[in-house]
Amino acid sequence: MIEDLWYKNAVVYCLDVETFMDGNGDGVGDFTGLRRKLDYLAGLGITCLWLLPFQPTPNRDNGYDISDYYGVDPRLGDLGDFVAFTHEAKLHGIRVIMDLVVNHTSDQHPWFQAARKDPDSRFRDYYVWAKKKPKDAHKGMVFPGVQPSTWTYDKEARLWYFHRFFDYQPDLNVSNPEVREQILKVMGFWLELGVSGFRVDAVPFLVELKGVKNPDVKDPYKLLEEMREFLSWRKGDAILLAEANVTMDEVVEFFGENDRMQLVFNFLANQNFYLSITRGDVTPLVQALKSSPKLPHTAQWANFLRNHDELDLGRLSDEDRQEVFQALGPDKGMQLYDRGLRRRFASMLDGDRRRIEVAYSLMFSLPGTPVLWYGDELGMGENLALVERQSVRTPMQWSPEPHGGFTLAEAPVKPLVSEGPFGFKHVNVAQQRRDPASQLNWTERIIRARKECPELGWGAWKVLRSGNKGVLAIRYDWKGNALVVLHNLSSRPCTVKLDVGGDEPCTLFNVLSEDHSEPADDGRHGLTLEGYGYRWFRVGLENPARRHRTEPMP
Repeated sequence: MIEDLWYKNAVVYCLDVETFMDGNGDGVGDFTGLRRKLDYLAGLGITCLWLLPFQPTPNRDNGYDISDYYGVDPRLGDLGDFVAFTHEAKLHGIRVIMDLVVNHTSDQHPWFQAARKDPDSRFRDYYVWAKKKPKDAHKGMVFPGVQPSTWTYDKEARLWYFHRFFDYQPDLNVSNPEVREQILKVMGFWLELGVSGFRVDAVPFLVELKGVKNPDVKDPYKLLEEMREFLSWRKGDAILLAEANVTMDEVVEFFGENDRMQLVFNFLANQNFYLSITRGDVTPLVQALKSSPKLPHTAQWANFLRNHDELDLGRLSDEDRQEVFQALGPDKGMQLYDRGLRRRFASMLDGDRRRIEVAYSLMFSLPGTPVLWYGDELGMGENLALVERQSVRTPMQWSPEPHGGFTLAEAPVKPLVSEGPFGFKHVNVAQQRRDPASQLNWTERIIRARKECPELGWGAWKVLRSGNKGVLAIRYDWKGNALVVLHNLSSRPCTVKLDVGGDEPCTLFNVLSEDHSEPADDGRHGLTLEGYGYRWFRVGLENPARRHRTEPMP
């Protein structure tokens, strides 16, 4: 069961091949360089890599404008390099998932070029067209303030085409059976080359079918079921991870009844976490957790603090969003699209290790699967001199050597963070690896703890009453074992009286230290937490394996 649903207890690490490690000295990260760093990732405890797009692309949107679904961008290597990488990743016990970007293509893709040139081409119906500019063309832009419209006139086709994203990313007509077949072919190709699944980009727009009039398509979510069925037949343990920033009422549609996405990012918990950590009050996060629907058995949340995009706070109220902006990114240059922040997590907290640790301890112990953005294990910062979302996509900082050890070339593909406390001379792998107290080594330890506590990925959970609005306490139960985790998001030390539940009072064994707890006469535990303190406790048994022994040890 655990192997079949491996993603329940995975530790996912997201990276861009282009900015991770340059293996041939041309200034661009590549699969050769990434392959050399698999030892580092395995040592950190990563069990699954999520790769941002690496296919051929004009690269106007960080690779999300794909011009060939069946290749590798020549800057990053070739298909042989990719297969060598996936093979070695498997030897390290690391699975690989990749971005599946099928809401749109690049306008340079042969499909679109054929579609615009010939009205009789079968590719014309691969995209969404209109003879007149729709009245709502200036609504619903994904990138407000940067993207002027969702419809653009093509002079060669003499038609308007729809694009939910930038004008060089025309939307595919996913109601077309041929397009759906193409999506499955793309999935099948990469599954044969060693991937274990896909992070599906922009899923709500993939099922939106805006501008499409096809009487044969009555259920837009049917495509997700077709993808899941194909995936299951081709590779039974492969997964689909959905990027679906929607309400909790809508998100159940993306999970389906065990027949759509296995994982969905928990954007609501993420956004309310930032409100909670800003206020030192767990109430918004607790409300988000309690509002989540009961998931099918094979379904799972994916939890994250940062990713490759802006920190989207669009589901917070205007007042709450401004409160987070003021605390974590008050300058306009730190904000983006009127809804998000374009900063790394460590720099938002001014490098405060106490707050960084309690935040990541909480992320690793929330219900679901943790997803880590490359460099956050070190506390990397952003480069605000870069435009829009590029600020958090700078090259990995490996050492204090020139260009952070990322490349031997004179110029890297993107400038590193070189100045200030987050510059590569101060924040890098080489120095932190040798420091037992570094953030890198702390992250390795918390990942090890997470992997040793399968209750977090598999167990039934409930929020416990802590009696303190700064403290979040959650209990997990799975196969007769129980785990309790506590996090104080406030700067103020406190003591909480906690009823951990169960049939009888029992000892709490600290997973992370020797600070165990015995129950008081009333059965409750008096637990003292420092400001931004955290505790992981096993309930009743220091060694949970004892509960499953059928015979006593000699």
